[in-house]
Amino acid sequence: MTTAIILAAGKSERMGENLDKAFVALGPRPVVAWSLLAFQQCADIGRIVLVVRREQLVAAKGIVNMFGLSKVAQIIPGGARRQDSVMRGLEAADPDSRFIAIHDGARPCVTPELVSAVLQSARKHGSGVAATRVTDTLKTADRGANITGTVERANTWAVQTPQAFKADLLRRAYAGLGKDKAEVTDDAAAVALLPDAPALKLVEWNKPNLKITIVEDLSIAAALLRIHG
Repeated sequence: MTTAIILAAGKSERMGENLDKAFVALGPRPVVAWSLLAFQQCADIGRIVLVVRREQLVAAKGIVNMFGLSKVAQIIPGGARRQDSVMRGLEAADPDSRFIAIHDGARPCVTPELVSAVLQSARKHGSGVAATRVTDTLKTADRGANITGTVERANTWAVQTPQAFKADLLRRAYAGLGKDKAEVTDDAAAVALLPDAPALKLVEWNKPNLKITIVEDLSIAAALLRIHG
């Protein structure tokens, strides 16, 4: 059994006007529905746990019913932080799951092929993390926005989701976060904190995998998904 945890419980602070980016319309369906459909259509996924804000539980159930998302087995409320939502998703995941994939529901351009690619890596190496090579020149700066250095980009990657791992590895990683009160922004960082952390494998993906962060991203995503208004 392979379980996917789709995270859609973020605060969406940069969207403005109290918008919940996961439930904003993107063409014919809400943003989160695009991700859910990609995982629904992926043959490697057996079960989906959807994590949303508590006030969106009813709306989420409506989306699942409307789009025939039969793999969504549970819809649960998330926590204050991303890692809290992941931990709740892990608690809801089938205990027999050998692999778990985690995806940010605000990345609507994900495809079944990308989901399969990270899971293939997880089966072979224990982990599979979607990523793209950095092509921009990166600078470090102080609090006053004064440049302090240049980052060598040859070995620099921008990490995305989905990220897939052996289930026991991921569960141990998040259990450790709770004990150490550490904070992380993605799942690979959580696993990397394990004392016996294995090498984590990146899965290069050169197709668009935009994360909706601000309102203007919606029009970009629509163009990438070839949605015609």
